[in-house]
Amino acid sequence: QVQLVESGGGLVQAGGSLRLSCVVSGSIFSINDMGWYRQAPGKQRELVAIISSGGSTHYLLSVKGRFTISRDNAKNTVYLQMDSLKAEDTAVYYCNAFEGGTGDNYWGQGTQVTVSS
Repeated sequence: QVQLVESGGGLVQAGGSLRLSCVVSGSIFSINDMGWYRQAPGKQRELVAIISSGGSTHYLLSVKGRFTISRDNAKNTVYLQMDSLKAEDTAVYYCNAFEGGTGDNYWGQGTQVTVSS
């Protein structure tokens, strides 16, 4: 059974920072892309940032320059450093891992990020 466990969410003032972490455990052969998505109330889930196994990254335009995604392949962990947070970043953030060998997608339970203005 594969598990993704997120941590690091919370309440922060606008302009502040938070760092999200997501650890993947269980019977997973190889992880290709790892990413962070978010879903605000009444909105669709959107991709925030994604990183390939080789380290290539892609960001949602509205977070580019403020957020940084990174990963530690040895620890099956992906991070999201969020700086200069804005009220519109408030959402539940979900970790995602894609296993290339099986084509399976795995999701974490979500962690709440609330930015007060």
